[in-house]
Amino acid sequence: MNIRQVTETIAMIEEQNFDIRTITMGISLLECIDSDSDKACEKIYKKITHCAKDLVRVGDEISAELGIPIVNKRISVTPIAIIAAATNEKDYIKFAKTLDKAAHDVGVDFIGGFSALVQKGYAKGDEILINSIPAALAQTSKVCASVNVGSTKTGINMTAVRDMGRVIKQTAQASDLGAAKLVVFANAVEDNPFMAGAFHGVGEADVVINVGVSGPGVVKRALEKVRGESFDVVAETVKKTAFKITRIGQLVGQMASERLGVKFGIVDLSLAPTPAVGDSVARVLEEMGLEAVGTHGTTAALALLNDAVKKGGVMACNQVGGLSGAFIPVSEDEGMIAAVQSGSLNLEKLEAMTAICSVGLDMIAIPADTPEATISAIIADEAAIGVINQKTTAVRIIPLGKEGDMIEFGGLLGTAPVMSVNKNSSADFIARGGQIPAPIHSFKN
Repeated sequence: MNIRQVTETIAMIEEQNFDIRTITMGISLLECIDSDSDKACEKIYKKITHCAKDLVRVGDEISAELGIPIVNKRISVTPIAIIAAATNEKDYIKFAKTLDKAAHDVGVDFIGGFSALVQKGYAKGDEILINSIPAALAQTSKVCASVNVGSTKTGINMTAVRDMGRVIKQTAQASDLGAAKLVVFANAVEDNPFMAGAFHGVGEADVVINVGVSGPGVVKRALEKVRGESFDVVAETVKKTAFKITRIGQLVGQMASERLGVKFGIVDLSLAPTPAVGDSVARVLEEMGLEAVGTHGTTAALALLNDAVKKGGVMACNQVGGLSGAFIPVSEDEGMIAAVQSGSLNLEKLEAMTAICSVGLDMIAIPADTPEATISAIIADEAAIGVINQKTTAVRIIPLGKEGDMIEFGGLLGTAPVMSVNKNSSADFIARGGQIPAPIHSFKN
């Protein structure tokens, strides 16, 4: 790097909130399958603590050497519904506690993979895991859960969608933070390093390192220098900035891979905000000329941002994966919070934006008395956007408090204003269950 690039990098870190959001070690637990649940849990604990024993130390060393904050160190594992199905256990809380103990003992921030993939139906273990989620998340502190209910190739499992409305309500009632660690997907990916949705897919190598970068503050500062310019210039500016951000992510991933002696997986080049002022995707969109996020033009601005981030990042790293794009969580983005509080941004506009962004309706608080069927219907709408558009969508929604309240989660999870929800019933729609078939464009073989 020349002196100008060094200066730019220092400014990105010190003034523009740039960080490596996470290094996530993906660990396969397939070899831990055992019909004896105690033996299976013992194998799981040993494998995780062996593979990840140096993860936090190496992450801290790289952060100190490069002067770049690495905010979280995380682990993802093979979906536990697959591993635990070999046992005769009636619930999988024992497995969740094993994951939690391993995560505590190696010192990581979160562990993901208390998960089930049910896009086409329930196999043995899936329903047990799903019903275990409320208690599992209430009795652990680092475990994250996810359920994939749909895909473009299979359609949407509406029975699972119905069940997840109930499970989200029960999870929120069982613990204040539980629902913040639970996400419902369509088209979930196997190499996502971001929580709460990270799990280690069965098609992945035995152990890998995946990196998630951030940097909306860096993009905003770059756009401040081209105010009034055409969108051609805006797109080019975002691409060049994303290139720089992703380059650093690749460097961190390669260093971690070499020092830990495991395969380098991918860089997820997402713009992931934090509650800190100056680290907001919403403010990036407003820098393009919107008075407030949520007004007309917001979806177009987000489309440009998401596409330009991917184009710039792909040029910087040949191992791009995960979700990659722009995240629009409400509680984790001070600009999104401000837009909700001002009345500029509502749930319906957020849903429209999810057709463009990396994930979906993320970290959104809704009234605690929202019916289960309404939560299921929100999941169904979001899954439909993902299935039809061949993209990943997700719902991480928290039914707590009443409309207008502010729910404090702390840390990266931030503060969520409780948003209003359409009061009309979806109960008869959700009660049907069954499967919404795959769209016609899914048949490509």
